[in-house]
Amino acid sequence: MKVGFIGLGIMGAPMAGHLIAAGHTLYGQSRSGVPQALKDQGAIACADAAEVAKNADIIFLMVPDTPHVEAVLFGEKGVAEGLSAGKIVVDMSSISPVATKAFAQKINALGCDYLDAPVSGGEVGAKAGTLTIMVGGPDGAFETVKPMFEAMGKNITLVGGNGDGQTTKVANQIIVALTIEAVGEALLFASKAGADPAKVRQALMGGFANSRILEVHGERMVKRTFNPGFRIELHQKDLNLALDGARQLGLALPSTALAQQLFSAVAAQGGGGLDHSGLVKALELMANHTIAPDA
Repeated sequence: MKVGFIGLGIMGAPMAGHLIAAGHTLYGQSRSGVPQALKDQGAIACADAAEVAKNADIIFLMVPDTPHVEAVLFGEKGVAEGLSAGKIVVDMSSISPVATKAFAQKINALGCDYLDAPVSGGEVGAKAGTLTIMVGGPDGAFETVKPMFEAMGKNITLVGGNGDGQTTKVANQIIVALTIEAVGEALLFASKAGADPAKVRQALMGGFANSRILEVHGERMVKRTFNPGFRIELHQKDLNLALDGARQLGLALPSTALAQQLFSAVAAQGGGGLDHSGLVKALELMANHTIAPDA
């Protein structure tokens, strides 16, 4: 099919590459231009989002935050200007569920379907084509796009209507943040008590405390490799969505608020660009002890 992809950064570029590898003709556009590697695969560079939408039947977005999605969709030379009836817009960014519902209504008014399809799995999952994809929107559009989702991910679920995909992603980010915090506390406790945190992590991976975060981010904490797969500043954005949504719902999320404050403490020390496993640095600062020596 003719597909468009807007936002070809750390996540978007490999995702777009999987679509080309699956045999689709891809029209791309990004603030920093279409990467040469994608052009070499056959991607066709477009001048703006409207041009992408004119050429493609299904238009994917992967940009940082709610205002960016709104600008790409409805700004000057945005997607909406290039749409014609029957096309499908798929936003794979992680943004506000409330705004998503409003965006969907505007796209629907143009005779097009809208899917919100945020992902989990980070840069590693994007490159490997193993992302978890949480989808909100109509069944028919989902079935049309599902083969393309399968080129980019492995765990693909239609959760419900528009906005429900984004709500699921917010829930995911709550769990991830709190689990990073728990792994950080556990390994910090072990290290301070004099145990080898690397061996403690290995032992825990064989028991009920095992998790993907203990496996991947626990290793980052021990090896002090905080180069980003998913930046703290982006996780802060996602937890802001959770906390703002909770206020609107009259709901308390105390542990989520704590995790956000720990992220903020690291960001205040200049660590907003670190991988979100770097949350442990806030715990280490309070303990005056690091799990392992920094490189």
